[in-house]
Amino acid sequence: MSSEKIGIWLIGAWGGVATTAAAGLVAIQKKLQNETGLVSARPEFSDLDLADWSQFVIGGHEIRKTSYEAETNQLLKTSELFGEKLISEIVPELKKFDKNIRTGTLLNVGETIESLASSEAVKTKKESTQNTIERLKSDMQEFQKEHNLSQVIVINVSSTEPPLENVPECDCWNDMEKLLNDQKESPLPASSLYAIASMKAGFPFLNFTPSVGSNLPALNNLAEQNNVLHMGRDGKTGETLMKSILAPMFADRNLNVMSWVGHNIFGNMDGKVLDDPINKANKVHSKDHLLTEILGYKPQTLVSIEYIESMGDWKTAWDHIHFQGFMGTKMSLQFTWQGCDSILAAPLVLDLVRFTEREARRGTTGVMTFLSSFFKSPMGTEEPEFHSQYALLRAWAEDVRNA
Repeated sequence: MSSEKIGIWLIGAWGGVATTAAAGLVAIQKKLQNETGLVSARPEFSDLDLADWSQFVIGGHEIRKTSYEAETNQLLKTSELFGEKLISEIVPELKKFDKNIRTGTLLNVGETIESLASSEAVKTKKESTQNTIERLKSDMQEFQKEHNLSQVIVINVSSTEPPLENVPECDCWNDMEKLLNDQKESPLPASSLYAIASMKAGFPFLNFTPSVGSNLPALNNLAEQNNVLHMGRDGKTGETLMKSILAPMFADRNLNVMSWVGHNIFGNMDGKVLDDPINKANKVHSKDHLLTEILGYKPQTLVSIEYIESMGDWKTAWDHIHFQGFMGTKMSLQFTWQGCDSILAAPLVLDLVRFTEREARRGTTGVMTFLSSFFKSPMGTEEPEFHSQYALLRAWAEDVRNA
């Protein structure tokens, strides 16, 4: 791999996950932290000519007005992350990243997310859909030009949007673009507008959220037209990761899962947004569909997500699995997952960027199904089991190795 610079463009650039990714990247660049938690740092990927961490530069879109220094200190205060000494050592580089952050869009983000917006972001509500797309695209392209970047990877780590009714069902991008031109109100959510801007700029797009993003036939068609890569949805970091590993065990042992209850509590900004029942609907669906796909039948399920402010960036998931064994005997398994939301998610964001950049160098186009193990609802594949999804990543690595 050459020493060319590579851009990471974060949607929701000053949020908890983005801030932790930025802080972690700088800490690794300055050799203040090791690579624990990073899949791409595993020995089995060491010979793939992946980009070096020193090559990455961060920019992005954000609807709030803050800074990386303010957000790292907030995570220290509420969740005891990073530590004062580490923050003091990485702040100079984070301030450079701050200069690359631009104002995002509020089109169809929902009232809860809109309530967090700065006055500057509120002004963008007057833009037409096409003007919004053009502005977002120009921001990304200017970032590439200013820093002389060989590539820019765009990744959506913003808060979960509410489901949008009546999203146009277009297979062809030309038909979708005509609708965007003809309709006064945007028929697409903000996450899809970011995806369109990214694709029009010629940059790969990743959706780490449950929001729609590029998961529309017309946008897949746009990706093919513009020869860009894309993938999503919803990063798999905690409870659902456990489900994708445990559920196959019940299936393979022919144990009948009668019910699976999951109760989730956390207190960060994403939790605050998900406290709105409308926004929560997208997340609950993303967490709940997996069991039916793995087991081949639908047990009784309940997924609850509750905002507990005092938890900060820490989350707890308590699951109760009621299953039936030999001779109809009823038994149960319970587990508790306690983790730091941003610390679990941020390394996956960096991994996704690194793997995507490598695939982009191969000149491929379309949905990157080999990244399925990173997502709750992976696009382009019906394979729900984690070990099978991870096998796709290993197979991709072998293809890259033998190319």
